[in-house]
Amino acid sequence: MDLTFMRQGYAKGGLTKEQLNSNPFLQFEAWFEEANDAEPIPNAMSLATVGKSGTPMLRTVLLKLFDENGFVFFTNYKSRKATQIEENPNVAMLFNWVAMERQVSINGVAEKIETSESLKYFLSRPRGSQLGAWVSDQSSVLSSRKILEMKLDEMKRKFAKGKIPLPDFWGGYRIKPENFEFWQGCPNRLHDRFLYSKTADEWSIERLAP
Repeated sequence: MDLTFMRQGYAKGGLTKEQLNSNPFLQFEAWFEEANDAEPIPNAMSLATVGKSGTPMLRTVLLKLFDENGFVFFTNYKSRKATQIEENPNVAMLFNWVAMERQVSINGVAEKIETSESLKYFLSRPRGSQLGAWVSDQSSVLSSRKILEMKLDEMKRKFAKGKIPLPDFWGGYRIKPENFEFWQGCPNRLHDRFLYSKTADEWSIERLAP
């Protein structure tokens, strides 16, 4: 299929260094608040991992917490992404806010969060999502969906009374950023890009060519 006829114009406006917060976490928070009003799923992010094989993998996960300690998402600790993180904790993530013609890409190091933090979030999830964490052996091969449905029925019976416990194979990762890039689409493909890099206890900001 030839897609060369497809064109995307960028007309939301530019971005200057003077408009940026010196703290990339605060800059991200400002953009996220705007994205929350404009995007259907503003906390969806693409997460890239590379294990010892050297083959990269990419998928979309949901950001559930961010502050100056890092960016947190949750997953099955036996999944392919978790396996690759254990082999190589260096990861990359991308927020693509199409309606706003903006992207934020972040490189950092992922580490497991404390079990108490995972439990706090797990207890806040809908009961169906809690059951789902027990049901899915994430990334394993399934011969049919019927297996999932049967296991779900089994878990419903098992936890019919009382609270559903946190699985020991499920929890969160915190990504601690080493750099941020903020991208704003501009006319004629002359996009504005700014890179935040950590130097000692401070962040430097550089403009990148589009």
